[in-house]
Amino acid sequence: MEAPVPEPVSVSTRGSAHSSGLARFNAWPRELAEAALLECCGSSRWALRLAAHRPYPDLDTLLAASDEAGYDLAPADISEALAAESAPCLHHDAPRAAHLALRAAHAAYESRFGHVFVICLDGLRPSLHVDQVLAAIRTRLAHEPDEERSLTAEEMRRLARGRIIELVTEAGRTPDPFRPVAYDPQ
Repeated sequence: MEAPVPEPVSVSTRGSAHSSGLARFNAWPRELAEAALLECCGSSRWALRLAAHRPYPDLDTLLAASDEAGYDLAPADISEALAAESAPCLHHDAPRAAHLALRAAHAAYESRFGHVFVICLDGLRPSLHVDQVLAAIRTRLAHEPDEERSLTAEEMRRLARGRIIELVTEAGRTPDPFRPVAYDPQ
């Protein structure tokens, strides 16, 4: 039985919920925007492209640009992004057996495909995460490498979307989330 796939993160820009955060993101110096975007997706090419195309008029446009840039990534760019990812893990209070099962599943996946397992868990209750991850790894271990590469790229795009939403939301909450720090060598 194939594990259920959560729906993509949806965004409602009704009422300009993210407009102040997006305005701040659009106004950041390019280097800061690129650094923040690299936290959303570890591909330098992806981050450079999104930062260079600012300003974005709304969050939906930024997310569409993210998707487009994600579809255009070369295999080397995807490998770079995957190298920046870490495997989904459990809360430290989870049972030891769950930690062991997850560790073994990740090891089997990485051995088969040569990279960390990625999955977007947006929209799922945290209590379902371990079951979803284990079921997805089990299912995806049966994939051919080309099929898995395609699915991994899609999961990376979904992760980037969710992280961009978080980035813009956080930028709207704090006056200067990436305030430059003056360096004084004295």
